[in-house]
Amino acid sequence: MARPPPLGELPPGYTPPARPATPQILAGSLKAPLWLRAYFQGLLFSLGCGIQRHCGKVLFLGLLAFGALALGLRVAIIETDLEQLWVEAGSRVSQELEYTKEKLGEEAAYTSQMLIQTPRQEGENILTPEALDLHLQAALTASKVQVSLYGKSWDLNKICYKSGVPLIENGMIERMIEKLFPCVILTPLDCFWEGAKLQGGSAYLPGRPDIQWTNLDPEQLLEELGPFASLEGFRELLDKAQVGQAYVGRPCLHPDDLHCPSSAPNHHSRQAPDVAQELSGGCHGFSHKFMHWQEELLLGGMARDPQGQLLRAEALQSTFLLMSPRQLYEHFRGDYQTHDIGWSEEQAGTVLQAWQRRFVQLAQESLPENASQQIHAFSSTTLDDILHAFSEVSAARVVGGYLLMLAYACVTMLRWDCAQSQGAVGLAGVLLVALAVASGLGLCALLGIAFNAATTQVLPFLALGIGVDDIFLLAHAFTEAPSGTPLQERTGECLQRTGTSVTLTSINNMVAFFMAALVPIPALRAFSLQAAIVVGCNFAAVMLVFPAVLSLDLHRRHCQRLDVLCCFSSPCSARVIQILPQELGNGTVPVGIAHLTATVQAFAHCEASSQHVVTILPPQAHLVPPPSDALGSELFSPGGSTRDLLGQEEGTGQKAACKSLPCARWNLAHFARSQFAPLLLQSHTKAVVLVLFGALLGLSLYGATLVQDGLALTDVVPRGTKEHAFLSAQLRYFSLYEVALVTKGGFDYAHSQRALFDLHQRFSSLKAVLPPPATQAPRTWLHYYRNWLQGIQAAFDQDWASGRITRHSYRNGSEDGALAYKLLVQTGDAQEPLDFSQLTTRKLVDKEGLIPPELFYMGLTVWVSSDPLGLAASQANFYPPPPEWLHDKYDTTGENLRIPAAQPLEFAQFPFLLHGLQKTADFVEAIEGARAACAEAGRAGVRAYPSGSPFLFWEQYLGLRRCFLLAVCILLLCTFLVCALLLLNPWTAALIVLVLAMMTVELFGIMGFLGIKLSAIPVVILVASVGIGVEFTVHVALGFLTAQGSRNLRAARALERTFAPVTDGAISTLLGLLMLAGSNFDFIVRYFFVVLTILTLLGLLHGLVLLPVLLSILGPPPEVVQMYKESTEVLSPPAPQGGGLRWGISSTLPQSFARVTTSMTVALHPPPLPGAYIHPASEEPAWSPAATPAANGPSNLGSRGLCPATG
Repeated sequence: MARPPPLGELPPGYTPPARPATPQILAGSLKAPLWLRAYFQGLLFSLGCGIQRHCGKVLFLGLLAFGALALGLRVAIIETDLEQLWVEAGSRVSQELEYTKEKLGEEAAYTSQMLIQTPRQEGENILTPEALDLHLQAALTASKVQVSLYGKSWDLNKICYKSGVPLIENGMIERMIEKLFPCVILTPLDCFWEGAKLQGGSAYLPGRPDIQWTNLDPEQLLEELGPFASLEGFRELLDKAQVGQAYVGRPCLHPDDLHCPSSAPNHHSRQAPDVAQELSGGCHGFSHKFMHWQEELLLGGMARDPQGQLLRAEALQSTFLLMSPRQLYEHFRGDYQTHDIGWSEEQAGTVLQAWQRRFVQLAQESLPENASQQIHAFSSTTLDDILHAFSEVSAARVVGGYLLMLAYACVTMLRWDCAQSQGAVGLAGVLLVALAVASGLGLCALLGIAFNAATTQVLPFLALGIGVDDIFLLAHAFTEAPSGTPLQERTGECLQRTGTSVTLTSINNMVAFFMAALVPIPALRAFSLQAAIVVGCNFAAVMLVFPAVLSLDLHRRHCQRLDVLCCFSSPCSARVIQILPQELGNGTVPVGIAHLTATVQAFAHCEASSQHVVTILPPQAHLVPPPSDALGSELFSPGGSTRDLLGQEEGTGQKAACKSLPCARWNLAHFARSQFAPLLLQSHTKAVVLVLFGALLGLSLYGATLVQDGLALTDVVPRGTKEHAFLSAQLRYFSLYEVALVTKGGFDYAHSQRALFDLHQRFSSLKAVLPPPATQAPRTWLHYYRNWLQGIQAAFDQDWASGRITRHSYRNGSEDGALAYKLLVQTGDAQEPLDFSQLTTRKLVDKEGLIPPELFYMGLTVWVSSDPLGLAASQANFYPPPPEWLHDKYDTTGENLRIPAAQPLEFAQFPFLLHGLQKTADFVEAIEGARAACAEAGRAGVRAYPSGSPFLFWEQYLGLRRCFLLAVCILLLCTFLVCALLLLNPWTAALIVLVLAMMTVELFGIMGFLGIKLSAIPVVILVASVGIGVEFTVHVALGFLTAQGSRNLRAARALERTFAPVTDGAISTLLGLLMLAGSNFDFIVRYFFVVLTILTLLGLLHGLVLLPVLLSILGPPPEVVQMYKESTEVLSPPAPQGGGLRWGISSTLPQSFARVTTSMTVALHPPPLPGAYIHPASEEPAWSPAATPAANGPSNLGSRGLCPATG
């Protein structure tokens, strides 16, 4: 004899006959899927029963384990380094970055502090003396910043970056130069004498006032010092750098200033300069040759006349360069100023950070509120502070979000009937999910997965919303268990009915987040892995620990104690009597009858002494046709509550103590059954739904074409802050990026000069590269090196022609001529290093502009040692660095003639400026052009790669969309396989995947309409949307699959069972996300709160509206069909047996009983279940008080087995 199907396959409220008279026949091709699902549900049933038996132990051990994992949060590391967050590990960019760090170290050569000035009235011309005077006021205030740390005072002159400080043999001049050498400050004020006021150095010479750049004329000073020191080499150095009169030879913004030098061009005329004309073409630092600041670095929003002459501008920018912490540490290591403070690199970094914060603060406060201009200040420390603030956990928002969720869960699960309320279960469920989230994050910390802003700002709320969904599902299923389920099997029954869908949604969520980890961005990969682990911990908590909470609450309800306040008994505990409908004797339910209605007279007798209630139901029953509804006979009417039938009439005339209000009987399941499903499943409603969702899909496809790539820094910084104002002004007016073209080792630089020049030319021709002025040579080390060699060759030729240099002597020649002499005699041969015959037979640079390969590395040593300003301006950053070599024209020994060759280069770079990069498409175009230039050079044997922030942070967009499509397609395929495996129905899995794909497309299209750009963060959410969408679809699909009847009926039953938990889950997710709306970062609001809220609403609409309609039209056939014997005979109920509820009226009633008469309608529902099973009606009465345990016992379990009683 075949065994009955497991209870999980039957609808709530259905109890198989206690002793079936005929065999149950399993039919159809779905035998294997049903058996597999029954086996899985049997495992879940056994798990639930085991948890219920040992609920206290399970709860204690579960809390202990999760609490132990949560302690891992103590070792959590929050990563704020942009490179570590955004550069893909193992990628091309990552390998290039590692190569750069290996050769140059961890840090950049300098850090930048910037001031941007804009008019308060937009569009106003800023090229006026008044505006520049305000700029000077702000820059001067910022340049005079001092901070006191470690007992020392630190000002700009001590910590600024100084480019190419020369080494001078004369000690007095060297000390003076060290104090006077200017900081590198790129400012429009350098076009005027007032630019000297920003330089804070000073020196003292006897008989002269303090020497500062405001009164220093280098040419005059050298003339005055000439009789006292040999300064010929220093004079040549200044001449090559084209220092001239430095600042004192430039016009004064205010010629009537008492300190305006007499050498200023407008000193005598007293006329204010033409600011636009002076700034046209850019400005210069103290060196005209090596310190040229182009217009684009200083001016923003420029307008020109047809001839290209500068007319106006809308913004000014000044940039102060500081040393890096390593450089500052090295500079003061061993210095008398720091020998007593234990000087370290960490202290150097602290000094720089303190100075930068003070710099920004004073610069922003430098102008009065009523000034016509506004100053925006920014530093590298400001960006670090923003990232740290962005990554901090907001305790207030976390606590607020979880309290809101606690309140919602408690209120949602409270009932008017105290004994049936589950408010405490809701509170415990939310707290359990919170603990599971903490344990998941603690496990991530123990695994070494670094936290970031997405982890701290978003994941706690997202995980809470997702985790509570399953809590609601289990709680709803627990309260709706079949009425005949034994008490000791309630938890097993709950897991048997809901465990499959909870497992399916959790696995899909984990798979979705693991697939999102394919996005090649470390920050988002860490976020995805953390989310997957947290979802796994939530799944373990929901499936293992929460059933123990339900079991404990079941004990409370069984003892009829108050919810939450479980120490007190319910006032309604003595009033509740459950009346079970009697099954028809050996009659059968007529085919086509959806439900039976028996109208009887119920007599309730109350004994005044003991308050016992006895209800007597006479056997007067008849069948009535079902009421008409929107689905004909396919929808079930809601069953009444037996408690509403009971009223007690005391002798004192008091009213009933426990009477539920009409509003208390309304719930989401009632709404779905009686209103939503009948309306949704009408033919015309289905047509409207399909048309509307088709239109939404079409609009979304159009919106998808509007989505642009990109994520600007202004999206991350909170709006309304000074930092956001600076970044907005910078993006609008000064979209410039310093990049470098790096050449690696592995090829011969000396023999690849032509290829290097060609590479530079190709790179310079890119649209985004800012070209140098036509009058200026390219700013690269190879050009500077070649030009320097040509310069000393020209000096040698002059000295040779004049006889100052001969074959045997160079002492009478110039410094440059002597250098050329030493280079020309080099052979590069260790045995014969010198050949004086080459003085007239070779040139340092040939006719093709190339350096002889045998001289290349020796000449590099001489150039690096002799031209520090040129080397600094080239930003070559040679590795290995060429050896130091000192030139003494008067030393004619053979040893002085020998020049050590530099080692073959493994690292060098050409600096460039990229401009006009406003949109992500501009960055992508520039990156592709740069990569193409490097690939072309690679074919010529030159190994090179571009370096800089655009390549670090924007190269991801080259393959982001391809990565996104690949991840979504793979995830949809995985979702199909998982659903098909657990549901054992590919048809249903295909419909689920179709709806999920529509959700993803629609979310992507809505992003386009909202102007949300596509970056790695929305990609993660879009990929995760597939897994999150499963939460809204699989419950409905599983309910449809396990129901019986026509498609409309099964869709309606699925909605009735899942509408409430799915809706509660969606609301809980929205409540979890609500706290994100209060974030100070607009980025969190737009890219997480808005996108995830839209995703939740789309999931709710697709899961509860579109999917039921699709299932009612295209759904798979039922797996199980319930068959009934045709009979119109209705048997009379049997005679009463024993006490308790009994049919019939006693011939005599005790006088001590009072009679209360009422009418009662009992709905007898035939089991609405799927089908290939035949369940004939029992040939004998199926219910009696004595038979109840048997009916609800082993025969009700099928393959799941008997659950032992709770011990």
